[in-house]
Amino acid sequence: MSQPAAADRKIVLIVRQTRLDELIVRFNTAQQAKFYVEHLGADFSDYLAEHQQYRAAVAQAEGILRELGRVQRLERRYLPNFIFGPDDLVVVLGQDGLVANTLKYLDGQHVIGLNPGPQRWDGVLLPFRLGDLAKIAAEEVRGRRSVRTVTMAKASLNTGEALYAVNDLFIGPRSHVSARYALSVDGREERQSSSGIIVSTGLGSTGWLKSIYAGWKATTAALAEGAAGPAVDGAFAWDADFLHYAVREPFPSRTTGASLVIGRIRRDAAMVVVSEMPEHGVIFSDGIETDFLAFNSGTKVTIAVAERQGVLVA
Repeated sequence: MSQPAAADRKIVLIVRQTRLDELIVRFNTAQQAKFYVEHLGADFSDYLAEHQQYRAAVAQAEGILRELGRVQRLERRYLPNFIFGPDDLVVVLGQDGLVANTLKYLDGQHVIGLNPGPQRWDGVLLPFRLGDLAKIAAEEVRGRRSVRTVTMAKASLNTGEALYAVNDLFIGPRSHVSARYALSVDGREERQSSSGIIVSTGLGSTGWLKSIYAGWKATTAALAEGAAGPAVDGAFAWDADFLHYAVREPFPSRTTGASLVIGRIRRDAAMVVVSEMPEHGVIFSDGIETDFLAFNSGTKVTIAVAERQGVLVA
C-alpha cells in the first residue's frame, strides 16, 4: 500500500452510540430514559458517566488526529455502506466489538484500536489509550509502525451473496428449532440435524468456540466419572491459515449423523453446507444477528478462509 504525504492522509475515526444514546433513541429524551432506568431500580448515573466520558474521548481523539491529516468521523451504523480509500488510516474508538465489526468492511487498511475507558473495558483489540494516540498515529502515518494481521472467514452463497467474519460465523436456525442441512468437509459428507454450526477464526477462538470447548470438556469429564477432559481450550493464532468448525448439539437419527462435528477448514479447502430448512435459516457473523444472509432450502454456502485479512497497528 503506497503512503501519501502525511498532510494528505485521510483518517477515518470510527465511533459508536453509547448506551444513553440508544436509550434516547428509544425514549426520545434523556429525562425519559432516566425515569425508565431508575424506575427499574438501576443506576442512571453510570449511563451518564459513560456517555460523557466517551463523548469527551471522541472530541479529544478527533482533535489529535486533525493535527496529522484530514479526519472523517464515521458512526458504526454507516460502516456497511461506507467506501474506504485504499490508503485510509482507520482509528476505532472501542470497544473490541467495534474493532471486529470494522475490520470486516476493510481491505488491507491499517486499524488503530483505541481504548476510551480502560477502567471499563479490558480491550484485547484496543492496545492504545488516548495518551498514546498522537505518537502512534504519527508513526503510522509515516509508515513506522509494525502491524498484526488477522485471518477472516468468508461465507459465499450460490445466490452470489457473501458475508465476512472476523470472529466467527453461525450457520443455523433463527429461532430455537433444529437446523437441517447437508455438510461436506475434507472429502466427507453427512446430513445433520443440530442447533447450528460455528466456524471460528483465530481471533474468535477465545470467544464462542472457547465456550463450546468448555462445555465439551466438562461433559467429557462427567461422563468419564471425573477423568480429566481435553487439555485444549480451542484457542489458536489470530493469523492462522485455517478456520475451526464445531457443530452444536448434533442429533443422530435414521436420516442424520453426528460424526462430522469438529475440525479444521484449511486455506486450500472449504466447507460446503446445503440448507434443508424451509424457512428461518440464517447465516450471521460476529454475533450481529440483524445483519444476516437468508439460508433456506436449496441454498448452498461455501465457507473458507477469506482472501483478505484485517490489519491491526501494533
